[in-house]
Amino acid sequence: MIMLICMVTIACSFIYTIIIALIYFFKKRVNNIETKFYSILMAISLLNLYLELMLCVNVLLKVNIDSLLNIFFNRIFLISLFSWVTVFTIYIIKISFGNCEKIMEKITFEGNLLKKPVLIIFIIYIIIMVFLMSILPIEQYICDTYSYSFGPAVNVLIGICVVSSIVWLLCFIFKTDKTDKKKYYPLWFYLGVFIIGIILREINPGILFNSLNMALAVFLMYFTIENPDMKLILELNKAKEEADRANHAKTDFLSNMSHEIRTPLNAIVGFSQVLLSKDLPNEAKEEVNDIVSASESLIEIVNGVLDISKIEANKLELVSTEYSINKILKELVSLTKARLGIKQLEFKTNFDSNIPPILFGDSTRLKQIILNLLTNSVKYTHEGYIEFKVSAVIKNDICRLIISVEDSGIGIQEDKIEKLFTKFERLDQEKNIAIEWTGLGLTITKKLLDLMGGKISVQSIYEKGSRFTVAIDQKIINKDFDESELTEEDDELTDFDGTNIRILMVDDNRLNLKVASKLLTNYNFNIVEVTSGKECLDLIDKGGSFDLILLDDMMPEITGVETFNLLKQKEGFNTPVVALTANAISGMREEYINLGFDDYLSKPISKDELEKIINKFLNKK
Repeated sequence: MIMLICMVTIACSFIYTIIIALIYFFKKRVNNIETKFYSILMAISLLNLYLELMLCVNVLLKVNIDSLLNIFFNRIFLISLFSWVTVFTIYIIKISFGNCEKIMEKITFEGNLLKKPVLIIFIIYIIIMVFLMSILPIEQYICDTYSYSFGPAVNVLIGICVVSSIVWLLCFIFKTDKTDKKKYYPLWFYLGVFIIGIILREINPGILFNSLNMALAVFLMYFTIENPDMKLILELNKAKEEADRANHAKTDFLSNMSHEIRTPLNAIVGFSQVLLSKDLPNEAKEEVNDIVSASESLIEIVNGVLDISKIEANKLELVSTEYSINKILKELVSLTKARLGIKQLEFKTNFDSNIPPILFGDSTRLKQIILNLLTNSVKYTHEGYIEFKVSAVIKNDICRLIISVEDSGIGIQEDKIEKLFTKFERLDQEKNIAIEWTGLGLTITKKLLDLMGGKISVQSIYEKGSRFTVAIDQKIINKDFDESELTEEDDELTDFDGTNIRILMVDDNRLNLKVASKLLTNYNFNIVEVTSGKECLDLIDKGGSFDLILLDDMMPEITGVETFNLLKQKEGFNTPVVALTANAISGMREEYINLGFDDYLSKPISKDELEKIINKFLNKK
């Protein structure tokens, strides 16, 4: 009866150990030293349970104890138990002192290991123990209710278990402080059951605990070793954090580079615009125009790199507002005509009259998408035409804008269309080497459309022309709209006299102050210049009164944003404040407006944009 109970118990243990093994080995895990030990112990435990189960079957089938099969199972079973105890001992040393790598170096079979004394001693120990358990007598007692093995070979194994137990206890006592105590739970469980097993075997030698005890210890280890799934998650999180840090560093670097590049560009563009307003010889004007054109190309490159960086770092946020689609289209037509320059191209427009006048969405991004397509056509069309079409499909309160930009340009080879939206990819590089282009425009366009839920398609015939079509949904806003809003900012500053108007300019770079002052020279403003936020605050505290403040952001000690917040805290302060900064990553205008600034000017300062600011805040004074 006892033998049958032991057999059923061992069989059940064998089944659940197989289940644990399947779960463990078929799940993705980190392959470290600790999991390698666990894999070995799991495999040996399965072998132990199988051998002990076969010994029980032999007893129930009344197999002759002197048969070769029975002797073979007994010997292999002893060696298997010894293997488990040995590997478990090395594992305990590893978790106690954390020197598993050195141990593994001494017990692996790589390199010239015979020169390592520890390995030689270890190999000799293994050989001697296996030899003793293979040749020393082993006897087996069998009766109707139970059976058990005894003899010198068994005594050797018991001695090894006792010595190993002492080693385990010494490891626990002298372990390093960093050792996780929960890793010793399988050890205490094994020792507890081992002692109980010795006591019970004194009462009834037929009670079998060896392989069952080892299997249960391995089962507990599953929950105490470095959890493979958790470890993998932690490593993935760590990799993600490192990637995020790298992205942050890249974005910060590009933001700083933007500021550093735009500061000298501000001087180049600003002084060039001032020169263009003077009476220069035609040849000199042409050269100044070339300077402005080259500067604008550099600005476009910087903007593209910053935009793609922000998108890839998941820092680009969509800002949806009500906007006039007619105003956006008017601005796009004006910008495109300006970019045509000396090219004799027919620029055709066709706008659906059914497009609702006011839509809700991110108008800045929409404008950027369309402008990228138009700019791309201008660059690659040398003769013929460019046609800009916008139509609408209306369903309920959603307007699907269908935007098409068609040209008679160089076209795209069919097998290269899929590369169009790859950053820094230049098609037909040899043919188009003279065209200034980074390949970022279409990449940014595709990524923005993905963010906004839009689609883009391309049809092209090589050396005949191309058509880019964008479909994007915008919400319809039903309210009355004053068409005069379209032209409010376009009023020219004809004969504008700013003699009685005071402007405070705050910038830590004196060259930037000089550029802005030069651009404002024609309007006779009373301009006051300071080079820090502190000077600005002191000036206001002393009763300084101004009609407009142009405030740089990226300044030492007190930033423009910090200065602005302190200004807003002053009682009675209501002067319009415009953020004037080289921090020109896309979306910064919305960010500054959300912070409370009245408007935003990016460097290099555009004369047209500066005049819009003057018109908006000062023309009615």
